[in-house]
Amino acid sequence: MTLDPDDYTVDELREELDGIDDVEEVREALETERSGAERKTALEALEERLDALDADSSDDEPTRDKKHVRALVGGDYADMWVFCETQHGELLDVSKEMLGKARELMDGYAEDFGDEEDVVAFLIGDGCADLAEECIAYGADVAVYHDDDRLERFLHKPYTEISAHMARGQGTTESTDWRSYDEPRYTLFPATNNGRDLSALVQAELDSGLASDCSDLFIQPEEVSNPVKTGEPGVKKTFERTLHMKRPDFSGFEYSTILCLDNPDRDFHPQGASVIPGAFDVPEPDHDREGLVVEHDMELEDEWFSVDIESHDTLEAGVDLTGHEVVVCLGRGIGDDPTLGMELGLELVDAFDDAALGITRGIVTSSYQFDGHVEQYSKEERQIGETGQEVEPPLYIAAGVSGAVQHKVGVDESETIVSINTDSDATIRDFSDYFIEGDLFDVLPMLTDAVKSGELTVEAVADGGETDE
Repeated sequence: MTLDPDDYTVDELREELDGIDDVEEVREALETERSGAERKTALEALEERLDALDADSSDDEPTRDKKHVRALVGGDYADMWVFCETQHGELLDVSKEMLGKARELMDGYAEDFGDEEDVVAFLIGDGCADLAEECIAYGADVAVYHDDDRLERFLHKPYTEISAHMARGQGTTESTDWRSYDEPRYTLFPATNNGRDLSALVQAELDSGLASDCSDLFIQPEEVSNPVKTGEPGVKKTFERTLHMKRPDFSGFEYSTILCLDNPDRDFHPQGASVIPGAFDVPEPDHDREGLVVEHDMELEDEWFSVDIESHDTLEAGVDLTGHEVVVCLGRGIGDDPTLGMELGLELVDAFDDAALGITRGIVTSSYQFDGHVEQYSKEERQIGETGQEVEPPLYIAAGVSGAVQHKVGVDESETIVSINTDSDATIRDFSDYFIEGDLFDVLPMLTDAVKSGELTVEAVADGGETDE
């Protein structure tokens, strides 16, 4: 007898489908639903059962047209995993930032839910074994590493295979007996070039989704009424232990909070996010902190290393604009005399005890010609904004910066923003604490003199213009 889905509620239909192993019967029921009530959740239940039967009928080939991601059946999830990216034998600052934030989140998790779960750092590379203890100092309870000289540079295939193998708890007993769950509850990656690539690949391998380029994270229950998630219209369901992943949207004009929630009757799959460098503070390391260091065991296939890098250039270390008391940023306003504008910005930076010089994307992509002695300050490594660095100094000075939303994303958390622009209607005025209408070539030298002398006359700086608080 052919199954008629109209005879069942969605919950009853799911229960009935569990006992049906005939692929053709499920397909006929799917067509009946499509031509009849066409309930979205019922269609999902039928398609999921059809996918499962198709997968069972072919052990050699995965289902190519898989429409729904499937979590583990009866899976158990725990811990927050953090991919700690390294470079030249050192942890990147963003790795330390994520470990500090993960420590804060999981400490709060224990208080809120009564369960103590770990922060697990995972490292891949050549010589990364030496950095495992450092991960413990920055907040990890466990540090799992895979060390191989062939992994000196990031390669998609081996890095993805190793990460997924680690996350699933595969390997020898010695490298896996410290855990008792199937996959991580949460996974964090840095939103660097390599981290963005790896995060998408690993989360796909773990049958999950990803919120990219996040600037904040918190964990709390979430009640939803979406029938795709609850199974029935008008029904509310609370998802416990939900990682809320906040990220800039519409080029930073708004912020969205992303949730990684399961569909009905599925286990809670790993929730994943990539984190913008500079979004969190680098914690103070505690080198007396105790934790478990685990060497991961896995045979790496030669075909994963089919790409040979015949030659490469090693770039100088990047410029970190975070952590300074003052950041001076130059924009396209220096266009009348780019070299002089850069020199004036550097002179103001030198007048402070702890300051750094940043630039906007407009300078990075411009065709400005700089004299050799300042050209080094026009590189992308000093870019501030959505596609550059995020800074939040006590004092941010923007000279000749229009204030596009992409730039606003990178400076929004600064305590005090002072902007200088000849255009009284410049967008940056809207989010500045102080706005000076004037030419940066006139105003910057006055500010430099004022910082050095400790005296500032507002009227003199504005030079007949105006200031707003």
